[in-house]
Amino acid sequence: MFPVVCRIGPFTLYAYGLMLALAVIAASFLAAREARQRGVAQADVYDLAFWVVLWGILGARVFYVFLYLDHYRQFPIEVLMLHKGGLAWQGSLLAGLAAGVLFIRRRKLPLVPLLDIVAPFIALGQAIGRVGCLLNGCCYGKAVAWGLYFPVWGERLHPTQIYMSLGDLAVFIILRGLQERGGQPAGRLFILYLILSSLERFTVEFYRADTLVLWGGLTLFQYTCAAFIAIAVIINARLTRS
Repeated sequence: MFPVVCRIGPFTLYAYGLMLALAVIAASFLAAREARQRGVAQADVYDLAFWVVLWGILGARVFYVFLYLDHYRQFPIEVLMLHKGGLAWQGSLLAGLAAGVLFIRRRKLPLVPLLDIVAPFIALGQAIGRVGCLLNGCCYGKAVAWGLYFPVWGERLHPTQIYMSLGDLAVFIILRGLQERGGQPAGRLFILYLILSSLERFTVEFYRADTLVLWGGLTLFQYTCAAFIAIAVIINARLTRS
């Protein structure tokens, strides 16, 4: 598609990196503004975002490289080429969540309320970031006659990047609406984020062409999404009973 935005001398601005940066900036700014209205210092949210993004990207890359280890053994230098794509949402979630919980505990901030505050904006950041995947041509779908033509692959494909972006945007709208309405049990918004985002990714995986199919015709991403959903549903049931 349009992987390179511009070149200025030795500097190259990649669409993937640009959209990732815009996603972080937008999500962090809006989450910080929401936190301020709820009595949490904006500086704490920006610091939280820094560590979550840092470890989230690292975790996403490690997870992705592990999935395609045979390829990266042959071309180890490509491990550092983030501009080509290759970030797994599941790895990002696990590493980012671990880093976020550790940071919140060290700062002695309210853990569950903060997770609820940032949940909608995580989904918004993902929606923006997926535009980078579209421009980069990664995370592509299976061939289909009516699909979007991808010059890098030379054929019409399911625009799975658009599916995921719109899906994440829908999750943001739902969660943001519930957030503004209020009255949700503590932890509910973050749990719903896990359920809805996992369902969206599980569904889109059927149309992806760049992920390995394992047992039962499902991919590893679908199995991890199913695990996230199961855990989230159990926690949500406990929240409902309490």
